[in-house]
Amino acid sequence: MHYLLIYDTAPDYLERRGEFRDAHLALAWQAVERGELLLGGATGNPPDGALLLFEATSPAVPEAFAKADPYVTNGIVTGWRVKAWNTVVGAQASTPVRPAAGGTP
Repeated sequence: MHYLLIYDTAPDYLERRGEFRDAHLALAWQAVERGELLLGGATGNPPDGALLLFEATSPAVPEAFAKADPYVTNGIVTGWRVKAWNTVVGAQASTPVRPAAGGTP
């Protein structure tokens, strides 16, 4: 199952993230190495949030990531939430759904 970890960032996120960025990135790459985190990054230009895509058996995996993330523990992420994402199209879809026989591919 895929899960989105959605971050809301503080207005001074860009100014403050440098202090915590290496620790945040280390945590993220460890999650990648475990096969949990597929993609992650800031949204917007300038950044106003972030999305992290996890593949896991439960929402506990992205929740544990958020609780350990230096961005969260140091207040530059002001809020976060995990949403299950039922992916149905694409090579990495967790539950692929194809068109019915005779349907448009």
